[in-house]
Amino acid sequence: MSVIDVHRSHSLDHEHARQAAEALARDLSRQFDVHYQWEGDVMRFKRSGVKGHLDITPQDIHVRLELSMLLRPFKSRIEQEIHSQLDQLIDG
Repeated sequence: MSVIDVHRSHSLDHEHARQAAEALARDLSRQFDVHYQWEGDVMRFKRSGVKGHLDITPQDIHVRLELSMLLRPFKSRIEQEIHSQLDQLIDG
């Protein structure tokens, strides 16, 4: 199992942080066929070979994904996409 663990601090209000998370999830869903659903302020990700979550706090967005061995070669690409999206969404 390979893990992607990204923490990003933010100064967004709750609604804008949630919108940023939703935009990130839509992009990951489109690019990597990952399904997601909200459970309160936690978004759960799942697809064959991937599971994880995204948590929103007033100061932080935390993304954690566990990749199966079959998806391990894509780890750096997925992690890079998460960082890139968060850079755009949070830092403007």
